[in-house]
Amino acid sequence: MSSLTEKDRPIVQLLLNTGTCPRCILRFCCVGSQTLYRRPYKDLMKDLKDFLKNNQEKEDMVCFDIVDPPCKRIRLEDTEEGSDDLNHNGALQQIPPVNDENTAPENSAVKVCNVCLGILQEFCEVDFVKKVCQKVNSADYQFTSFVFSVSLPPQLSVRECAAWLLVKQEMGKLGLSLAKDDIVQLKEAYKWIIHPQLSEELDVPADGKSLFEVSVVFAHPETEEECHFLATACPDCFKPAKNKQSVFTRMAVIKALEKIKEEDFLKHFPCPPSSPKNLCVALEIQCNNGAVFVAGRYNKYSRNLPQTPWIIDGERKLESSVEELISEHLIAEFKADSFNFSSSGREDVDVRTLGNGRPFAIELVNPRRIHFTAEEMKGLQQTINNSSDKIQVRDLQLVTRSAIGRMKEGEEEKTKTYSALIWTDKAIQKEDIAFLDDVKELKLDQKTPLRVLHRRPLAVRCRIIHTMKAEYIDEHHFRLHLKTQAGTYIKEFVHGDFGRTKPNIGSLLNRTADILELDVESVDVDWPPTLDN
Repeated sequence: MSSLTEKDRPIVQLLLNTGTCPRCILRFCCVGSQTLYRRPYKDLMKDLKDFLKNNQEKEDMVCFDIVDPPCKRIRLEDTEEGSDDLNHNGALQQIPPVNDENTAPENSAVKVCNVCLGILQEFCEVDFVKKVCQKVNSADYQFTSFVFSVSLPPQLSVRECAAWLLVKQEMGKLGLSLAKDDIVQLKEAYKWIIHPQLSEELDVPADGKSLFEVSVVFAHPETEEECHFLATACPDCFKPAKNKQSVFTRMAVIKALEKIKEEDFLKHFPCPPSSPKNLCVALEIQCNNGAVFVAGRYNKYSRNLPQTPWIIDGERKLESSVEELISEHLIAEFKADSFNFSSSGREDVDVRTLGNGRPFAIELVNPRRIHFTAEEMKGLQQTINNSSDKIQVRDLQLVTRSAIGRMKEGEEEKTKTYSALIWTDKAIQKEDIAFLDDVKELKLDQKTPLRVLHRRPLAVRCRIIHTMKAEYIDEHHFRLHLKTQAGTYIKEFVHGDFGRTKPNIGSLLNRTADILELDVESVDVDWPPTLDN
């Protein structure tokens, strides 16, 4: 319904008399015209009074003549027996008939609405919109559109339920019914009003798919007082939760309202809802940009640098990490709150990563700056490379969240190439290791290594050594080049890990073998795309 008609008259009279604001009245009359809600508050109040003064017999529309597609429906049904006013022992209060004298004088102070607690009143005005926009502009974000979200005090659902029961009773007298779902939702009406104002002030469009979110959290000092009866009636709906200051969350209250019987509700909460003592307060005005993802490849040249911070029992073992050397510059340039680092596998602290490097991706959380040209990304890459001789990055670029999945797929499916410097206890000659060059597709059974058992589940994993090539150095040393299945534990393949990896270089050579140095020579994942650096 896009306008008020004659059958809305008793509802308008009833709600206006009980302290409900004009916009909430439109909601309960199922008015779906967004334009009507945007009219100035004083104009709406005057329109409603004019509507009540008009006694036409037809369902004419005094000033509610703006045509929008129907949004909500009111259904006709036979009037049920027992729809008369319930008595004071748990029921709807008698509402005196409304006449011109009952309506508030035009110049009186605006009373806080007994349903929305002021959300559709003061918080729709220009001053509040400017306050929100000042907060957004001072946060210094880059954005080309926005999505607006709002968090409302939980007792608004309670007050709306009370008002709905009141209206439902009044409509029952007319042989009509009003389903709770037919009422225009408070959040929906609020966004209809706020979106155009924010869009004009910020000079960007509102877009439900935007990654830039402007959110307002409203609170009310009487939330627990007004919701407490629900906890008594439906204790199962209210359970303490981590990170929640109160058990009276919006979802818990809605769940309780669905569960409680109408007669029990009416025994404990006034209907119509009483005039509030306080207005809602805007507790928080926050901005948040969707994450930005940066990918590239890194080389690690140090044998004393972990991939991620090395902290044991709260104590830091080494001063830096690959993750930190890269991310500290990205955090600064993107002005992000935090980051999440991921890569295609990982190397040990004493292992170098050479060749084309290891693919990595960094999620930058809530960045203020999001637009970078290819030249700017190249400059950022150079800044990272100039800052340390322990790492270098290449192919640094912006990517999408979905693209990162390709890196993770390759982590298990692709091959990796290594170079290992190996020591043997017994002397060897070239001919003793020559046979390794002919070994192809060697299957290993690797029980979880002792060194990672504290963080990996105990299991036996089947891995494949695709090819090997041995380079003799002296009687106790040789270098072994291996191409393996991703996820192969190379160190354990060399020394056997007390028999937990079978076969191993020691068992193949029939002597004790150990690994002195290990380098990752290539990670065969075709991602991210190679750039002309």
